[in-house]
This record gives sequence, structure tokens and C-alpha cells, in this order.
Amino acid sequence: MTATTGDVWLPFPPGEIDGLPDCFRYRRWDGEDAFPADPADCVFYVTPYMKSQEVTLRPLARMPALRVVQTLTAGIDHVLPGLGDLRPGVRLCNARGVHEASTAELALTLVLASLRGIPGMVRGQDREEWHGGFYEALADRSVLIVGYGAIGAAVEDRLAPFECGRITRVARSARTAPHGPVHALAGLPGLLPDADVVVLTTPLTADTRGLVDAAFLGRMKDGALLVNVSRGPVVDTAALLAELESGRLRAAVDVTDPEPLPAGHALWHAPNLLITPHVGGSSSAFEPRAKRLVARQLARFAAGEEVHNTVLIKD
Repeated sequence: MTATTGDVWLPFPPGEIDGLPDCFRYRRWDGEDAFPADPADCVFYVTPYMKSQEVTLRPLARMPALRVVQTLTAGIDHVLPGLGDLRPGVRLCNARGVHEASTAELALTLVLASLRGIPGMVRGQDREEWHGGFYEALADRSVLIVGYGAIGAAVEDRLAPFECGRITRVARSARTAPHGPVHALAGLPGLLPDADVVVLTTPLTADTRGLVDAAFLGRMKDGALLVNVSRGPVVDTAALLAELESGRLRAAVDVTDPEPLPAGHALWHAPNLLITPHVGGSSSAFEPRAKRLVARQLARFAAGEEVHNTVLIKD
């Protein structure tokens, strides 16, 4: 794969990215109504970050020269519906290496805040109430990470100093990772009853959509905590609501289904639930890492080298 001419669409001003090859014409586009140039001349499209699926896919059908679609997200589910508009051979790349640290930080924040009762303390502060007493520690707890890819591994790295009783890893298929064995997704039913905390870091695929349903939740032990930093549709919202309202389970979620969560939705007022508004990757760590990734990918593309993070190649 090589390209030495053509347009590259970027969601950042090109002058803010060090190391860009000088052989391309750079066009800044971050989802505005007007395109910055003729999409037909675009050979490398870096998608806008945290924009709607409709916005992200809008130029694709008009990009016949396109060679690479580079997302700035770990997941690529929002781009898949537009693949039919692409010619064979186009590569779709994700942002592996950009979001691991930030998302893992938030996952740990949600775990600790929920176990230590921080949401109730904040509400108590608003009412000038002193909420003393004993709260749960992460120490000695059993943690199950579902979706053990780069983000799942980053979560485990950050759990290491907290003296967890056990950390269990689950991915699509069984393998051995640097931290230990990874169980296959098919083994989840037998692993759930032992977990005090279940952290979801899995991508959204046909296999994981609705993975956390009534049966999954029903296998979790009483009082267990579910943390979702993956995608909202991985969890069956109605099933989660039922468990929260019964008081049997707790949850902390950075993603919801639907999303954004509309006013009046039952999740807003569900007991034992902490919600953050899909900010796992949206931190000060994002932009510099994203810009470095884009520069590296474009350097490889210009040199005729295979780009990294290829998730699929359009057939």
C-alpha cells in the first residue's frame, strides 16, 4: 500500500500535528455541514471524534479514491454500516493505543467510587449530611474483566496495586496473556457467580450485543457491581433496571442504551447506579495520543508500509 498524492481529511488542524508527510494535501473536517474539499480526492479519512454515526458516514459514498479509514475510537461499530459504500481493498483502522489509559482510569474510578459510596456522600454534602460508617474496599474483592483486549489489560494493570483477591479475564477465545490465563466467552456462566465486580471492556459485535441480559445478571452474586466502559448495547437496559430496582445488584456505567440518555429515562433515577456521560476516552490524554497515531499511520501510508491497527479490509 502506497500513496504519495491526494487529500487527507483530518479532524485536527494539520499544523497541530508533528511529523505529517508533506506529500499530501491536508483538509480539516470535524463534521461540519460543508465539506472542506471534494470528497472524491480523499485517499485517507480520519473520522471526526465523538460525532454521530450519520455525520461520520456522510462523506464515504463520495470517496471513490479512499484507501484508509482511520477512526479515533477503540470501537468501529459506528463505521461498519458505511462499508457498503467503499471499494474493495479499503482498510478500516481503529485507535488502539489512544484510549487504553484514559478508559482504564475511568473504569477504576467507577469501581472505587461505587464501592466506597462516593455518590451518596456527594449528595449528602449537597444536603449538609454526614454519611459516616463502613464502606467496601476493592482490596480482597474478586474482579472479572469481560473483553480482555488492550483496554481490559490496561484495567488490570491499574487494579494491580489495589490488592484484589482475584482477577479473572474473559475474551472471545481462550489464550494465555502476560498476566495469566484468559478464559473463553463461553465460560462466562461458570465465572460470574464468584465475581464481586464485573468490568465490561468488550467491543460491540454481533456476539456481544445484549450479552449482559437477564440470564447474565441473574448469575451475578447478590450485591455485585457491574461496570460498563464498553458500549451501551452490550447491556440489556430493561434487565439491568430490573436488577437495580430490586436492590440485588449495583452498577456504574459510562455508556447507556439509548445514548445520550434522554431526559425522563428510568436509568437516571435507578437506585444503586452511577452514570458518567461516555467520557472514558475524552480526557487530556486523548488529543496528543490521537495526533501521534495519525502521524505514524500517515508516515507508513506515504512510505508504502502497511498501516497499523487494521481491523478489516473491505472485500
